[in-house]
Amino acid sequence: MTMALASSLASLSISSNSFFGQPLSPPLLLAPTKLVRQPGTIVMKLKRWERKECKPNSLPVLHKMHVKVGDIVQLITGHEKGKVGEITRIFRHNSTVIIEGLNLKTKHTKSREQGEPGQIVKIEGAIHSSNVMLYSKEKKVASRVGHKILEDGTRVRYLIKTGEIVDGAENWKKAIKERKEKTVEKAS
Repeated sequence: MTMALASSLASLSISSNSFFGQPLSPPLLLAPTKLVRQPGTIVMKLKRWERKECKPNSLPVLHKMHVKVGDIVQLITGHEKGKVGEITRIFRHNSTVIIEGLNLKTKHTKSREQGEPGQIVKIEGAIHSSNVMLYSKEKKVASRVGHKILEDGTRVRYLIKTGEIVDGAENWKKAIKERKEKTVEKAS
């Protein structure tokens, strides 16, 4: 056994320049290639430690939610309980929402360029969708959401306590008008 091992090692010819960090062969020069980004269905890049339920094609399961972007909601739990704000972003893979001006977190950012100082920035943190309820501005009350079909066949959401329709076309026009007014006020 040892003779066979010794003879096989002796038959190997290893050059000295393959050791001590030296390259085995000259580096290959590849022609530059153009990277093309194709649109995908990635919703949000998940962190390594976030274990999410996935479908067979490895995409995360997207949950149905009772709120949409642009809805006015009230927090029903947490340290900011009772505060009202507008939803600016929704993450359906873990049922969280971001509400404008609520759940502020401090983030320390490094300087990007030479001589530019670092900053401490306030950003909105995510809140689970089960901790918010739709809010009626007219009646000043939070309510659960229900679904009904109107005479013309459109399916809409409405507030159970007040009967107010949330998804109506006139409500969307009013919300867009208010949003434009806010941006004009911020610009001036």
